[in-house]
Parts: sequence; C-alpha cells; structure tokens
Amino acid sequence: MSVLGLPRRKKLVNLRNFPFFTSISYFVLFVLYIPLVLVIIYSFNDNRTAQIWTHFSTRWYTDIFTNTDVVRSLKNSLIVGLAATILSTALAIAAALGLLRMGRKGSAFAIALLGAPLIIPEIVSAVGTLGFFLFVHIPLGHVALILAHTAFCVPFAMLPIRARLVSLERSSFEAAADLGANEWNIFTRITLPLLAPGIMAGALLAFAISLDDFITSFFIAGPGSTTLPVYIFGMIRSNVTPAINALSTLLLLVSTLTLVASYLVTTKNQNRK
Repeated sequence: MSVLGLPRRKKLVNLRNFPFFTSISYFVLFVLYIPLVLVIIYSFNDNRTAQIWTHFSTRWYTDIFTNTDVVRSLKNSLIVGLAATILSTALAIAAALGLLRMGRKGSAFAIALLGAPLIIPEIVSAVGTLGFFLFVHIPLGHVALILAHTAFCVPFAMLPIRARLVSLERSSFEAAADLGANEWNIFTRITLPLLAPGIMAGALLAFAISLDDFITSFFIAGPGSTTLPVYIFGMIRSNVTPAINALSTLLLLVSTLTLVASYLVTTKNQNRK
C-alpha cells in the first residue's frame, strides 16, 4: 500500500528482457509482411508467369480495369459491403445501447452471444448459414450475402461503439432529461453526436471485414453475385498470372486505407479526452 492508502501499481514486466525476444519479434514481422511485399512487387511484373520476374510494367492494372468480370465482382463486393456496413452498424448501435441498460450478468451473456462470430470458426458459420438459407428458402445471391455479412460484421462494428459509449459522461444525458428532453431527442441530439467517432470507426472496420471476406462469400454467393475475393480464388485455380497480384494489391490497399481511417478516427477521439 502507498502512503495515501492506495494500492501500489505493480511494475510492468519488460518483455525485452526475455532471451531472443527481439529476434523472435523481427522474425514474426518478417513472416507476416514479406509475403504482402512480394505480392505488391510481382503485381508490376511484365511476365505472364507470376513467379518469374522480367521487368517492370503496369499492364496488369490496366487489364483488370478493362475486364468486365473483375469490374462486376468489384461492384458486387462494394454493394454487399456498403449494405452490410449500414445494417451491421445500426444493429451495433442498438446492441451497445441495450447492453448499457442490462444488468451485469445479462450483459455478460449478451456480449458472449454477440461476440460468438469472433470465436466460432468461419467455416462452421458459413456452412450453418448456407444450411439455414436453404431451409428457409432464401435464394443465394446478393440478399443472402448482405444478410450473412451483416450477421458477422455486427460484433466488429460494436467494439468501438461500445468502447465509446462506456467512456461517455452520464451528466449530459441527465441534464437533457432534466430540461425536458424525451428519449428520442436525447438519442438524436446527444447520443448520436457523441457516439459519432465510435460509429465511424465501427462502420469502417465492418466494411473492411466484409470486403475481405472469402469463406462465407464462397458458400453464399449465387450466380451473378461473385465477390472480388471469390473471383480471385477462381483465377488462382485456373491460371496464376500477375493480374492476381494486381487485384490482391488493390484489395489490400482498400482494406489498409479503411483500417487506417478507422485507427485515425479512434486516436483522434482519444486525444480529445
């Protein structure tokens, strides 16, 4: 105990003191990011064989943007991603507000249920979702994809929203209620503006997760609703060319920009506190 009667903070363990910690860290970073670097480099390879470098060229980026199948699959990914983002973010806001009013035991159980997609293997969820849609006669395609993506994007969208909501001071809501504001006015004029950074971060995260999804999309996509990751998988099975690297690079760029934007929104919000 300290002199003021408060518990002393335990000294944090410095992981750098462990043997080989630095070497292992660099090795892990190398394994994680070198494949991504190679994908980007070989997307500028002029040779039709992706693994044999000849010289620098941007021909594959031109080819994919003039390929109607690529444009169609990209359009499908954007449609599904945007729709799933809007729906999952709205559900995440409702879930976060509902959890705030629940008791400790009830909220813990609800969080476990809502966070199940983060733990359950995606292949299991994809097979179950496919079986459910066939059972209730929902045709595979855009609608099925949007519903499936919305379901597994909710917990990702809820994480920053709930973190923002928990950090808010209750005085603003109490003052508005004392001044005669009803629940709807409090929600639209106080809750939503204060939650805006968390909502934006959650929406961006949900969009990135939806755009990158392959397993669920592979099971649920019907004729004419093939998403970009599924289309890339089909290209790999037929013929490996640098066009696959170019598509993967563009997908990586969009996902990275989305996650960076989400990080900047969250960081800016934390710096205001």
